[in-house]
Amino acid sequence: MKVLVTDPIADAGLDVLRDAGHEVETGYELEGEALLEAVSDANGMIVRSGTEVTEEVLEAAEELAIVGRAGIGVDNIDIDAATDNGVIVANAPEGNVRAAAEHTVAMTFAIARSIPQAHIRLKNGEWAKSDYLGAELDGKTLGVVGLGRVGQEVAKKLDSLGMDIVAYDPYISEERADRIGAELVEFEDCLEAADFVTVHTPLTPETEGLIGEDELDLLGDGYLVNCARGGVVDEDALAAKVEDGTLAGAAIDVFAEEPLPADSPLLEHDEIIVTPHLGASTEAAQENVATSTASQVNAALAEEPVANALNAPSIDESAFPRVEPYIEIAETAGKVAAQLLEGRIEDVEVVYEGEIADEDIEFVTASALKGVFQPLEWQVNAVNAPQIAEDRGVDVTESKTRQAEDFQSLISVTVSNDDDEVSVDGTLFAGNDPRIVRVDGYRVDAIPHGRMVIARNTDEPGVIGQIGSVMGEYDVNIAGMFNARETIGGEALTVYNVDSEVPTEAKEELESDERIIGINDITLNGQN
Repeated sequence: MKVLVTDPIADAGLDVLRDAGHEVETGYELEGEALLEAVSDANGMIVRSGTEVTEEVLEAAEELAIVGRAGIGVDNIDIDAATDNGVIVANAPEGNVRAAAEHTVAMTFAIARSIPQAHIRLKNGEWAKSDYLGAELDGKTLGVVGLGRVGQEVAKKLDSLGMDIVAYDPYISEERADRIGAELVEFEDCLEAADFVTVHTPLTPETEGLIGEDELDLLGDGYLVNCARGGVVDEDALAAKVEDGTLAGAAIDVFAEEPLPADSPLLEHDEIIVTPHLGASTEAAQENVATSTASQVNAALAEEPVANALNAPSIDESAFPRVEPYIEIAETAGKVAAQLLEGRIEDVEVVYEGEIADEDIEFVTASALKGVFQPLEWQVNAVNAPQIAEDRGVDVTESKTRQAEDFQSLISVTVSNDDDEVSVDGTLFAGNDPRIVRVDGYRVDAIPHGRMVIARNTDEPGVIGQIGSVMGEYDVNIAGMFNARETIGGEALTVYNVDSEVPTEAKEELESDERIIGINDITLNGQN
């Protein structure tokens, strides 16, 4: 498969892709029509911050399965458009954590002790020893805005140097904060209590301009460090507060516009230290993010869960082998149920019974939805299936029970509307052999593969023979048959595995027999 790499990454990442057998195409200056043409036949794409992955780019890439961001920030990728087009967006949040945290600590020391300013003056021949009276970190309070991976690493490092840690993060538990020595407080309280504030939030609509004039006033005669994302801090307000003496200083590695414009007010003040987005610029970090991103692209192209997917269900790598066999059976059950239901699908229920109920089944449910909507949508996968459900107004419910009467594990997919509902149950036999074991309560033992015909008929002699005769008349070979009934002489249901499509004429002839209630031709496994 083809992987397009549009921003430079470490060679180790390219080697991971090539070792998996993929064709790697690099184009580090692609834009406009050239980018659209290059991505048109790409199966995977890797970018850093230099490439804008817009809705136009995603819609031009009909074969694209994943966009991998070699780094953390994904504000250059239209995630909503990616989801709509069934494209996974994944980043590499772990690869540069250590590098970003170390740079943050370095910037904190640099601004506390005026290291760059003193360095420049000494290089220029000035012995300005008496002009710089630094601040010690020991005994000071560090305010951490955003206690994610990098924020936690910074907190641990500076806590060990004698700083008291307060933190604001509405998405982390007090227990986790306690383990790293941080006290969780409200946003304003974090700014007011801190001598130094370090920012570690992603850039989102909620965090853009998070720290502006009013927030900087709360920090008072303190220091601000931002090595996270540009745009979180109002740069004009920051420059003004340093200039008027409200803030003692700032150290900034990321900017709303990069490269930083020559007329930026941040460049006008010695008390503001700036570096050109160096947080992840270590050899180890660049290799880590490259190989991590490449590995996730390989997983997506192999149709395996992607560890750091931002818009798709993910699963822990160690749990995947236990869940993987159920992904296909869930998709198949959803596909069969959707093709049996007459009318619009309004509700989907996925029920897990037995051992599978103990697992992380988010990806399995998404696969069931993929199966449900595949007969209705030309391009659907586990990425956009939940979004398709929401867009169509389909209610999705999921439940688990550790009890399973007849099977070690069972997955049931039910689709319904106001008038009707259909349930299909699937399980695995020994050796991970998938089976459809119930259709609308009828106990069967059907192999879910290729094409299936599901017939409902009255339970009386000669009906199955008649179905077989008509199939033979139209050259449809029956590879397998699984029969079930409610009661003797009641209604029966039979699942046939067939080798070819059942012609419309054959179905019409069968349905003209008053003993046959209905015939459904089910397509599985990409058969047409």
